[in-house]
Amino acid sequence: MKVVVIGGVAGGMSAATRLRRLDEQAEIVVLERGAHVSYANCGLPYFLGGVIEERDALLVQTPEALRTRFRIDVRVRHEAVAVDRTERTLRVRDLVSGDEYAESYDRLVLSPGARPFVPQLPGVERAFTLRDVSDTDRIAAALTAGAGSAVVVGAGFIGVEAAENLRHRGLDVTLVELADQVLPPLDPEMAAPLADELRAGGIRLALAAQLKEVRAHDVLLDDGEVVPADVVLMAIGVRPDVELARVAGLAIGPRGGIAVDEAGRTSDPLIHAVGDAAEKRDALSGESTLVPLANLANRHGRLVADAIAGRPVSARPATGTAVVQIFGLTAAATGWNEKRLRAAGRPYQAVHLHPGSHAGYYPGASPIALKVLYDPSDLRILGAQAVGADGVDKRIDVIATAMAGGLTAPGLADLELAYAPPYGSAKDPVNMAGMIAENLVTGTDRTVQWHELAAVRDAGATVVDVRTSTEHARGAIPGAVNIPLDELRERSAELPAGDLVVHCQVGLRGHTALRLLAGLGRDAANLDGGYATWSAGQAA
Repeated sequence: MKVVVIGGVAGGMSAATRLRRLDEQAEIVVLERGAHVSYANCGLPYFLGGVIEERDALLVQTPEALRTRFRIDVRVRHEAVAVDRTERTLRVRDLVSGDEYAESYDRLVLSPGARPFVPQLPGVERAFTLRDVSDTDRIAAALTAGAGSAVVVGAGFIGVEAAENLRHRGLDVTLVELADQVLPPLDPEMAAPLADELRAGGIRLALAAQLKEVRAHDVLLDDGEVVPADVVLMAIGVRPDVELARVAGLAIGPRGGIAVDEAGRTSDPLIHAVGDAAEKRDALSGESTLVPLANLANRHGRLVADAIAGRPVSARPATGTAVVQIFGLTAAATGWNEKRLRAAGRPYQAVHLHPGSHAGYYPGASPIALKVLYDPSDLRILGAQAVGADGVDKRIDVIATAMAGGLTAPGLADLELAYAPPYGSAKDPVNMAGMIAENLVTGTDRTVQWHELAAVRDAGATVVDVRTSTEHARGAIPGAVNIPLDELRERSAELPAGDLVVHCQVGLRGHTALRLLAGLGRDAANLDGGYATWSAGQAA
């Protein structure tokens, strides 16, 4: 059997090496139009910033090493330009010599990846993209030539990583984002601390702004502002590279990627597709989606190799779990965010909490902002987001695993997680999120979200701040009545008639206050996530 793989990074190379481990006799050819294969594209921003010091550290494998160890014929700077599905041949162009030749196949794997989206703007040809090692080399050359300022367009994961690393190199950096927040995959109250962290790191933010023109040494924004820019980096997003598949007559899915089944087969059963070019199945909606993440590309490359080798396979639906570092903070997310749920008209319940990364009495604990979303009818976990200095990735990974296992939100309370004071708490943040969900489900608690508070107050509710007077003086919700929790029982007669919304700093004392007032016959709701979540929402 002869298998030709188009694309030698992530999914494509995972398919090729896995297939070799399963079938020693197969003839395996990999065609890569770039100059490198099997490189660490997720490490590219960190090489620009000098965090990864050696360029060779990005090159996980070379064609020579792959030939020696796996007997794979890897051809860099070779591009497949056409597929003849009837004859099972490819037309391949040697990008160095310009010569073209025919290459036969029994099975074909498409892993062409995605192309950065670059809008058609005046002067945009001066801008860089960051997708492969060659892109990195070009940007590094500009930095070495004495660049002192940079504009990064797009504040998604790649954009913020690039902005941070260019700042590490000493450049004056402006981050331009069309949305009114950084990291649009997060909800606004979760992204607000990350915007503060970027500003504290010396990065200027231009939010709700759009690039209008790239000029010789600066850029022009849509509000007329001129921003110095020796280097312009476009990180708006990527589009699946489906041109070869389209010309070959393969089905393109509703999201613009190559349509595949659960074994990675395209509309031609002899052709598979993996990676950023192929559509996935969303874990929540069951519909097609695009998830340009390296872990999925590698997983699906392995899966396709198994399918070609005759093993029964079925790709799990994707939740899009992702993590990013921004100076001293980490942000991670899995599943859907609240914005997407609301736009889809899907019922949900949100839970906010701000626990410590580990036991508070052990040195070095820092707060985590954790948000969990679940379906109020079947209690299925719909998504989660977390931001903090430490322990964020661990909690999101646990919740992503719980989602894959079909655990409910209250079920998080019963997870038996590793605990020692340097690593966590006896009640882990994930357990605490489950306990809050359980309280909501059983009616033990009732919450109001930060963005609902204004409407609730307009309807006549009184806001009661149960923090200490010192905390209240440091910052408070305007018009809130301050009665510290430890005085609330004795001073409950001071509360006006009608509905009450109680709050503390992060929600825990607010819950205690709600239960106390319920015992006294008063109707109250707890401000979810407390003053910390409300203030982050106002900042957003």
